[in-house]
Amino acid sequence: MESGKSYIKLMKKRKSVRTFDGRPLTAEDREKLAAAIAGIGNPFGIPVEFRILDAAEYGLTSPVIVGAHAYLAAKAKRQPDFELACGYAFERACLEALALGIGTVMLAASLNRPAFERALEVDGGEVMPVASPLGYPAEKRSVRETLMRKGIRADTRLPFGELFFDGSFGKPLDQEKAGALAPVLDCVRWSPSAANRQPCRAVIDGDRVHFYEAKSMKDSPLGDIQRFDCGIAMAHFELASAEQGRTGSFVRADPGIPLPEGVFYAASWQPGNA
Repeated sequence: MESGKSYIKLMKKRKSVRTFDGRPLTAEDREKLAAAIAGIGNPFGIPVEFRILDAAEYGLTSPVIVGAHAYLAAKAKRQPDFELACGYAFERACLEALALGIGTVMLAASLNRPAFERALEVDGGEVMPVASPLGYPAEKRSVRETLMRKGIRADTRLPFGELFFDGSFGKPLDQEKAGALAPVLDCVRWSPSAANRQPCRAVIDGDRVHFYEAKSMKDSPLGDIQRFDCGIAMAHFELASAEQGRTGSFVRADPGIPLPEGVFYAASWQPGNA
């Protein structure tokens, strides 16, 4: 982490931006963002390719975006866990943008996808799960954006005990009993998700944390978008943990905990050097 940069503060500050002030990115900010995202990896070792695309050059549009001249898009090979990898990496990129004062919002459906996929050169074995506008937030949101945020209750989240569990899904985790882990889990709680459905769940198992997807949306041709959301939440967990001096890594090691209907294992975080 760069000196003076707090990812926890960025995660608490982060909001989706759909209304921009119309200024193009400065050359300096674009170069800094390109350098920052070039170094982003993910715990699954799946390559995720990012590109910053000029909207006018490639004819990129979205009916819900106002005033943006550039977009960030990413693609990956369709394979097991590509959604987790893309979600993790894309959220890291959005946080790097925010550190430069650049607004973002993840878009999957509300964009002219054929133009984006042509610009990103997506082939038959690849997927572009999302793209995001890049720009400087306007002082005031558009009426459409205000109504959209209200419709999905964008500024609220599920209670702590509905997302996090102590040893098993039958035992909600009390925030006070979570101790030093509580602020890290709160960063997970505030991670963005499609339609603010908050599909990520976590079971605290001693010094390990197991992550799960509580699925409430059908898969699309783009894959499992709620698994993508779990990747976002896992990025929040890892960044917040590292900032608090807690080292560890994600592994695929299903502990076999009995699961409620519609809940699926994603990955586990274990302490120690990666």
